[in-house]
Parts: sequence; C-alpha cells; structure tokens
Amino acid sequence: MNKSDKKACIEEEVFVVQHSGEIPEVTYHESIYYLTEDVEGPGLQLNIDDVFPLKQAVIKRYRAIILRDIDPGNRDKGLYRGMARCVANWQRLLKFCTREEMDFSVIRVETAEALTRFLCNEVSDVQSGSRSSCINCSQAEIEELAISLGVSLDDLPERWRELCPASRLVRNPG
Repeated sequence: MNKSDKKACIEEEVFVVQHSGEIPEVTYHESIYYLTEDVEGPGLQLNIDDVFPLKQAVIKRYRAIILRDIDPGNRDKGLYRGMARCVANWQRLLKFCTREEMDFSVIRVETAEALTRFLCNEVSDVQSGSRSSCINCSQAEIEELAISLGVSLDDLPERWRELCPASRLVRNPG
C-alpha cells in the first residue's frame, strides 16, 4: 500500500472517531484494530505520526460532547445529556490525554469558561422562574469538575449550589 492510500485509510478512521458516539475512545481503539489487525482491514503498520490524528479526533469528539452538555441552548433538546455526562466525559478525556500524553490545555480553558457561563445562565433562569434546574449531578461533582478545570469555586455564580438535586447532596454510605 502506498503512502497516499495509507493516509486515506487513516483519514477515514479519523472521520469515524470524530463523529462517533458518546465514548470516542472506544471507537479509537476499534479504528486502530481495524487498521492494523482486522482481517477485513488494510493491515497497516502504524507509527506515532499515523496514530496522532486519531488521538486528536478523540479529543475533538470529547470536546464536542462536553461542550454540548454545558451549552444552555441545548437543555431542551434531545441531544442534551446534562451536567452529569459532562463531568463523566471530562474525566474520560483527562484519563485519555494523560495516558496518551496529549495536550488538553485549550479545551480545559474553553470548558472552564463554558461551565461558568452555563451556571450563570442556569441560576438566572431558575431565579427568574422561567425554568426549573436541569442540573443532574451533585454539588461535589460540580466542585470537582470546576477544580479540575482550574476554576475557583469563588468565581462560580452565587446560589449555584441550590440548583443541584437534594437527593444527590448526600452520598449513600453503603
């Protein structure tokens, strides 16, 4: 297989990863398997430079789904998964980037800003009576997310804690 064909095969898999479902890392591993070991795949030998665009695709997909779930404009749409999914996907992204030694600083800043905007918007909407809170995770989970993003809890809007479901405030000891 020539370089052009190899590049085309990898680009196809990059597209697949970038448009994958909720856990892009799974699709990434499936793509690596398909490209290298699957009997129906091209049987490529991949080097670091070949794999890098696939790793970038994982990060881009995580970015899209994390930001989707802290975009106030998505709260009433079927694609919205909520703050709990944002927290879970941020943790997955962190683990992936740490393990793969990938830089995620730009996404960290972008997500930090989006979290602050989301909570400000949510507090405003709930206080005005225009909607009830859509936050589906605990105060502790949001605090952990904020700290992981480098956001001081003092920089979050006042009264955001009141938006968290009461049933999630106390963890089950069992």
